[in-house]
Amino acid sequence: MTDTPAAQKHLGLALAVISTAQLMVVLDISIVNVALPSIQRALHFTGANLEWVVNAYTLAFGGLLLLGGRLGDLFGKRRMFVIGVGLFSIASLVGGLATDETWLIAARAVQGIGGAIASPTALSLVAATFDEGPGRNRAMGVYAAMSGAGGAIGVLLGGVLTDAFSWRWVLFVNVPIGLAVVLAAPKVLPETERQSGRLDLPGALTATSGMSLLVYGLVHAATTSWGRLGTVLPLAASVVLLGSFIVIELRTQAPLMPLNLFSDRTRSGAYGVMLALGTAVFSMFYFLTLYMQDILGYSALRTGFYYVPFAVSVMVFATVAAKLVVRAGSLRLIMVGTLSAGGGMLWLSFSNQNSTYLGGVIGPMLFIAGGMACCFVPLTLAAVAGVVPQEAGIASALLNSGQQVGGALGLAVLGTVAASLTGDRLHRLGPPASHIPAGAGPAFGSQLPPGLHHAVNHAFVAGYVTAYRVSAALLLVAFTVATLTIRVSAGDAAGAPTIVAA
Repeated sequence: MTDTPAAQKHLGLALAVISTAQLMVVLDISIVNVALPSIQRALHFTGANLEWVVNAYTLAFGGLLLLGGRLGDLFGKRRMFVIGVGLFSIASLVGGLATDETWLIAARAVQGIGGAIASPTALSLVAATFDEGPGRNRAMGVYAAMSGAGGAIGVLLGGVLTDAFSWRWVLFVNVPIGLAVVLAAPKVLPETERQSGRLDLPGALTATSGMSLLVYGLVHAATTSWGRLGTVLPLAASVVLLGSFIVIELRTQAPLMPLNLFSDRTRSGAYGVMLALGTAVFSMFYFLTLYMQDILGYSALRTGFYYVPFAVSVMVFATVAAKLVVRAGSLRLIMVGTLSAGGGMLWLSFSNQNSTYLGGVIGPMLFIAGGMACCFVPLTLAAVAGVVPQEAGIASALLNSGQQVGGALGLAVLGTVAASLTGDRLHRLGPPASHIPAGAGPAFGSQLPPGLHHAVNHAFVAGYVTAYRVSAALLLVAFTVATLTIRVSAGDAAGAPTIVAA
């Protein structure tokens, strides 16, 4: 590591730069959620394609995180951090100017690529900037809080910008923030030594393409059927590509994802729990936002502000969890976290058309927020416990990648579950309700007579609550997996600074 006097003098500003970049990258997973109805109307999105405004970003982000971390190792972490934030900002500008579906989805994918470069290098720069000890632990607590609260802050900011200006500003807002980060980074962050090695491009391409086709097949199944060629072929191709990825990783000398990392039971358990957490929670933002706007009739601004308690809770609990992990232990916090989040999901599954924010939303939301926050730092500790220093970065990056890929898969799988049930209910109602695409959203039934509109809303709510129940069951499985697999010693927990090793 090459340190600089500037970096030592401005640690607070350095942390602000790193945290701002991470917050910007993470919140863009959810910032468009509140704006989705406006985007759909403005650019004439079909119901099936609307999910890709979210999925294009999460798939590129999650699928290329490992490659982004490797780029930082080879070419310098600060350099790649600046490049990633710059690419992200340019794609945000281009996406805000979109005039059709393809343009916006492509821009969101490029945003995801920029985020995949910026996020892992930001994490490594915490270690490069802060010395081991309380200072680095506090910095990691701030970083974890930003990562955890990004989803809720994104929904809040998306609601404010959509209501006050237009949906385009959920993308434009990244441009001045990204520019400020790009200009400040060279002044306050140290550059790191470059490592020798090669890029595993075949691994990155097969993994990302395979995941994209898997999600596409699942989304297509939700809007058509499992037997259609447009569903079967992408799913079959995804199996071939993901299988090829495993073969490539076994044979290459510089694998993107060293498979030996999965030989440790604790580490594999941590990856499984994070995948489940991402699958359940990211889809919650999507369904709950549609529920509050289209069923309860809240505006984008009101919906955004109703996520404030969630964001605050995640930040507070993440900071507390970072301090408690040494005394309570990783496993106990993860068990509490998965049960809390699962209980919140189960509570949400009792929502109906007559529920209110105070009576049926804020309580479950706080349980889920607290559960998420309790899991972040302990899961990272479990993921890097016992790894050699040169693999600590890839071990923690795999955890982050699993969260993002889980989010994309969760939206596809749970979206398919919800749409299938909703489609069946709409079909029973007969025309014109049966002609409403199940993946389109309940707003499509707003022009129907009041009685039929009520029945249509009931069909969509039935789909949402079923998705929440599946999420609750998945988090119960995550609790079981954690109980059976995760074993982190007090010494590993005390060594919390290693979680940001490059």
